[in-house]
Amino acid sequence: MIQIDGNNLTLDEIVRVARHFEPVEIAPGAIPVIHRSRALLDSIVATDRPVYGINTGFGIFAEQRIHRREASALSRNLILSHAVGTGEPLPGEVVRAAMLVRANTLAKGHSGMRIEIIQTLLDMLNLHVTPVVPSQGSLGSSGDLLPLSHMALVFTTDELDREEDSGLADYQGQVMTGKAAMRQAGIPRIRLGPKEGLAVNNGATFSAAIAALAVLDAESLVDIANAALAMSLEAVLGCSSAFDPRVHVARGHTGQMRVARNVLALTEGSDLLDAAGRIQDAYSLRCAPQVNGAALDTLQFVRSVIEHEVNAATDNPLLFEDGQVISGGNFHGEPVGMVMDYLAIALCEVGAISERRIFRLTDGKLNGGLPPMLVDHPDAAGLNSGLMMPQYTAASLVLENQTLATPDSVHSLPTSGEQEDHNANSMTAARHARQVLINTAHVLAIELYTAARALDLRLRQSPEKHMGARTSQVFALLRTRVPYQAGDAWWGPEIETVKQMILTGEFTPLVAFEIKEP
Repeated sequence: MIQIDGNNLTLDEIVRVARHFEPVEIAPGAIPVIHRSRALLDSIVATDRPVYGINTGFGIFAEQRIHRREASALSRNLILSHAVGTGEPLPGEVVRAAMLVRANTLAKGHSGMRIEIIQTLLDMLNLHVTPVVPSQGSLGSSGDLLPLSHMALVFTTDELDREEDSGLADYQGQVMTGKAAMRQAGIPRIRLGPKEGLAVNNGATFSAAIAALAVLDAESLVDIANAALAMSLEAVLGCSSAFDPRVHVARGHTGQMRVARNVLALTEGSDLLDAAGRIQDAYSLRCAPQVNGAALDTLQFVRSVIEHEVNAATDNPLLFEDGQVISGGNFHGEPVGMVMDYLAIALCEVGAISERRIFRLTDGKLNGGLPPMLVDHPDAAGLNSGLMMPQYTAASLVLENQTLATPDSVHSLPTSGEQEDHNANSMTAARHARQVLINTAHVLAIELYTAARALDLRLRQSPEKHMGARTSQVFALLRTRVPYQAGDAWWGPEIETVKQMILTGEFTPLVAFEIKEP
């Protein structure tokens, strides 16, 4: 059972809830904090003094006073009017991650929320009620207003309690109205009170949810990229000297040193390396530690930002124990948007250098004497296309990544009558980073698949040679799922199989390891 208190949620816990449906509860220590925050809000409402978001309108209407008897309608109207997203629904794992992050934010005790609202979000997670949330329309400030409002439609209501105003939700594999899903799950829907609508939908929570999942997936992809690099290096009889630890210590970048160490560990025991007698290799082999290592260093920074964000108070205004209510801008998604741009750029480069190795493996002039396009025998060339077209796919995905990795966080348009005159664009940055990640996983699947075929042909040429101990294990695991085929075949489904092996972590025990600096 995972416990949330607003301060200690980890990215690993988010994955366990979002993907593996691990149950969640409020940590006992957070309960009095939540109650104190609510009591403070009640005391402010009782004084009737104007406080933004509690008894005023929102955005451009911040100066408009709202009577306390209209507080519930104010919160509900906020949810109804802001649920105007569009596009394909977000994956369920993203919505679940966002629900968890939002519940954790509210449990921090700066939002004035009733504990029943936080518990309702957790009940929905534990009983598998997942709102259907459109993927487009959020600027990431004032937070992810649109997707959070779509989420809130499902569990909030008003005196009319209309089915058509309850949004959509997935329950037990079926999409239905939010009202029906909550009824079937036995979870009561809630009438919102003062500030509660704003507390629910204010904050870059969906951006952070996508980011949290993407960070862990990206770290795993770099491990896969190192294994694919190691196998490609062996297949073309590459030079080991470029991975000598002394070279990388001389530059001093942590990620670069780690990649070089790991590639040497993956290929330990191989007598394919250096077998061609070349002095040095092309950049896609020789400079891979510098590229993959830079990606690792970037991901470390991205992780630190997202770990802070998922434990941050991100709505507005915030309530403090001394009775102060302070209006600020923690909802602004700039930190998330910026690091999602960084993540997209890092993975774009990992995929780009991988594609260059795929190209090299399939070019008969560059692959160290293997057949062109890795056909089974040179005399089969022409009748068979070999792996010509998978390289096309990789090139197409890399080109798409280069467009998607153009930074989104530098773009802004004003909204709300110029009151919100600088917006983060963080949700778009997060969505694009996620797509770059998926594309890069496919490119790496093609490299693993291509390198495995190249190694089959290489070892047939030189049966006395041996792969490294760890690369042999990766190769063997891949071949249990996709056996070698001599002639042309439908490569696409086999590459998809390798991609799913990557995304589901089948290779992870073989490729994810840390070798300490000597």
